[in-house]
Amino acid sequence: MSGTNHSASPHRPRLEFFNLAELSWTDHHGYLHPVERLHAEPWGLYVERLVDNPRFHYIESWLLPELSLRATVYHLRPGHDRGQTYYLDIGNYGPVEPKKWRAEGHYLHVVARPGRVPELVGIDELLAAHAAGHFDTARTHRAIERAAHVVDGIAGCGHDVDRWFATKGIALTWL
Repeated sequence: MSGTNHSASPHRPRLEFFNLAELSWTDHHGYLHPVERLHAEPWGLYVERLVDNPRFHYIESWLLPELSLRATVYHLRPGHDRGQTYYLDIGNYGPVEPKKWRAEGHYLHVVARPGRVPELVGIDELLAAHAAGHFDTARTHRAIERAAHVVDGIAGCGHDVDRWFATKGIALTWL
């Protein structure tokens, strides 16, 4: 799940690819994985995939190009459930070919739970990547501005992510 990365050195932005024709996802290491479901809507791409993780077993994501976001819900295993939580990754997301999408994360994540103040994480990663020359000043400022817009938007909708998406004309569906 999203959170602060405590890696020893800053990394370049992570690139992933989603292939609708092959129902596949290429992770940021270049490994190809099957996905259960991929489908495009006017506002974005929906991805469902199983994972082998002790805390969660299933992940759903929406890549939302107009908002520069990936909205993700992790389906937690018993004993790890903390209620519905959205992980909103700031980045560039969108189609690169008719049946292929690209995802580039920009280090920042907004963790949002209904009725609670959204939490911004990853600023340390973003600043380390900037200092290492992996992310220029203009992109760094844009990522921070986008994250602030997301936090402000959710807060302005009573800390309700779905209500905020609705103000953008987006109705996300989840399992």
